[in-house]
Order: sequence, then structure tokens, then C-alpha cells
Amino acid sequence: MINKTKKNINKKRRADRVRFTLKKNGTRPRLVFNKSNKYLSAQIIDDSKGVTLAYATTLEKSFPSHENSKKSKSAATALGKVIAERASKAGVKVVMLDRSGMLYHGAISAFADSAREGGLEF
Repeated sequence: MINKTKKNINKKRRADRVRFTLKKNGTRPRLVFNKSNKYLSAQIIDDSKGVTLAYATTLEKSFPSHENSKKSKSAATALGKVIAERASKAGVKVVMLDRSGMLYHGAISAFADSAREGGLEF
């Protein structure tokens, strides 16, 4: 059953608005950032072909361990570096950031900054 609280409705509305704008305006792949209760994940999706070009998550065994959490800002920073590395191997340089309805603050801003430092442009 879907929990239809005002918070969830607003987040879904923000996510739909961001995705609509990204799909309408661009031909570049989307860099999708997602945050669950325990982990962070990021993937680069080419919407024109419907394929995932690169994927990284803090759940992977090869992911470097961090202080307390796989969801912290330091984990987001490391995830940004990993996804930038995998994107360059896939031949992707320019992407559009899809923040999945989240505000550009905290873990998502740390992720975006480290992805930019890793060589991605958005």
C-alpha cells in the first residue's frame, strides 16, 4: 500500500517536475542519485536508448568503508568519485543531474561536487 502523506506527495511532485524538465530539454544522459534508508546509489541512464551506462552504490563490497554510515556525506563524496570513474570508462563526459525530488543539500551536494571533480560536467 502506498503511503500518501503530504511529504511523499510533494517529493513525488518535485521528482516528476525535475524529470520532465530533464527529458524535455536534453539529449544528454541523466545522472540519477538515489538515497535509501541505509545506502546511496547513482546511475547514468541514456533515455533515448533506455539503457544504464554506469552504476555505483555504497552496497558494493568493493566500495570503501566509511566512519559510521554508508549514507553519510563522506560516503556520498566517495560515490561521486566512483561514478565519475565508471562514466569515463563508459565514454560519458556530460550528464544532467536528476536529484530524484531531493533538495540540493547535504549528501546530494557532496555527491555532485565530487562527481564534478572526477571529470563529469553538468
